[in-house]
Amino acid sequence: MSTNKLNGAQVIVDYLIQEKTPYVFGLCGHGNIQFIDALFERKHDIKTISVHHESVAGFMADVYYRVSGRPTATFTSCGPGSANLPISLANAFLDSVPFMAVTGNVPTSQFNRGAFQEMYRHYQADFPSTVRTLCKKVFQPTRGEMVPLAVRQAWKTMVTGRPGPVVLDVPFDVFMEAAAEEAPKPEEWSANISCRCGADPEGVTKAVDMLLAAERPTILVGQGVRYGGACDELLRLAERLQIPVAASASGLGAIDTRHPLSLGLVARGGHYQANHATRQADVLLALGVRFDDRTSSSWIPGYSFTIPPTRLIHVDIDPEEIGRNYPVALGLMADVRTFLRQVHAELDRRADLNKRADARKKWLHAIDGYRAEWDKLVAPGFTDDTTPINPQRAAFEIDRGLPADAILVSDIGVHHNWLLGYCKPRRPDSLIGSMGFGPMGFGVAGVLGAKFAAPDRPCVSVCGDGAFFMHANVLGTAVEYDLPVVWVVWNNYAYASIRGLQRGYLGGRELATDFHDPKTGQRYNPDFAAMARSAGVTGVRIDRAADLAEAVRAGINAHRPYLIDVDIAADINPAGAGVWELPGLGQSKPAIGTRYQPA
Repeated sequence: MSTNKLNGAQVIVDYLIQEKTPYVFGLCGHGNIQFIDALFERKHDIKTISVHHESVAGFMADVYYRVSGRPTATFTSCGPGSANLPISLANAFLDSVPFMAVTGNVPTSQFNRGAFQEMYRHYQADFPSTVRTLCKKVFQPTRGEMVPLAVRQAWKTMVTGRPGPVVLDVPFDVFMEAAAEEAPKPEEWSANISCRCGADPEGVTKAVDMLLAAERPTILVGQGVRYGGACDELLRLAERLQIPVAASASGLGAIDTRHPLSLGLVARGGHYQANHATRQADVLLALGVRFDDRTSSSWIPGYSFTIPPTRLIHVDIDPEEIGRNYPVALGLMADVRTFLRQVHAELDRRADLNKRADARKKWLHAIDGYRAEWDKLVAPGFTDDTTPINPQRAAFEIDRGLPADAILVSDIGVHHNWLLGYCKPRRPDSLIGSMGFGPMGFGVAGVLGAKFAAPDRPCVSVCGDGAFFMHANVLGTAVEYDLPVVWVVWNNYAYASIRGLQRGYLGGRELATDFHDPKTGQRYNPDFAAMARSAGVTGVRIDRAADLAEAVRAGINAHRPYLIDVDIAADINPAGAGVWELPGLGQSKPAIGTRYQPA
């Protein structure tokens, strides 16, 4: 029987177009060919990007949002196709990044029959159980008429409250079934929903009272400030009250790290001026930050924080994060940008803004002293000319080679710790990393998403040799779509961050953490530059620190896919003012300072 209705796949595609989704990233399979056909029909309205591994699609969608602020979608097929997605899905979930994962499944008529690629041993067509803990919600329409409701509810769930990914799991036949005469209209549903809730007025007043009365106030910022669009309001508050700003690894760049009030990174590997300020603060205003173990020096008092006696004001859009790891003097559920605007409005009504001006000057002067101590400690690493290249020098040279508008996407590994310590991000999207789930491959693939989001800006990935080897298929995608991205492969011939743990906690008993030739015992890796050239990507090898910044500039100026294989030492670990504990194995020691004991 003929019908003028859109089928399920067409409804989903039309809804994505109405939500101004510019791209979908994914990989074909027999379970999603009807969805791909619907994309083909609308190829002038939405662009389909085909990748060579499903995780890559998720990482691209993730970083696309971090750069552009706009959610996009992925498409994968049933069975192993969608089972390759959960790593990137979980990464987005723990870092509060939205994207819609459209996953194909077996036809409803084959549910619970053990059809090819069906997950059926516990429940029919049970892919949703695979990802239930890795996303905000799973939607599985089982009839065509259910698709319009599912797609609009999925989108709303994704972007409201604390953002995060959602899964729309669609059986093959439901893609083809008649669904609706037209797709839902976002302007009637999610488009008019605002989740920028403010704090209660009494809470705002109390927060301002606490900040104005403080002698050693400090602000700590996390990802919620960067991706919540609150950076301008943050800078204005810091300057208005002369409060120094420290950042978690996910908050770096919320204000220009070269600003006099910027303390840099507070963490186990954090800067001395940052850790020593946050652990001495009498009032700590924490904005959109989770207080994870790395930021908090494994929650051991006196290294990153000393709460109490520090009085904590914790502001977050997700009340689950408030009071999770530290007691609060004041906890406020609010969007951080809205809260900061409320604070400024309250300050406009106050006449006592300079009540503690002398105490603030003394506090900032002391912090300048901590900064000088830190700078003296780390200065030798910036000029070290040893080979393999000193990793601190490598981070410094990479940063020196980047223009001010560059986007640096870091993968996970020891190199990420060096970049956090010694790169100087100037804007919220200057340095992008993963600090929740921490999957290898995030930066290798994510840089492609960054380039789609910001085609006119230089996009550079710094990734470990281990991560790049896992996801070298990205070379082909970059060539196929003519994406002029640069990969800097931090080649230390090891899973060096884990080898460092073996050396530090296990008495040097090393196994399964380095790469070597079985006959000679010499360090081994593929020739990554040659691998790149075989794929049609320019590949070069760098062995001298003095050549690295220029190599980064050359890669950017080539305006084509470019890989730089850099020989970097693996035996040096980043210095830091914090600690990290592996329960049962022990606690590391700070490279500078001691545990703070309040009077």
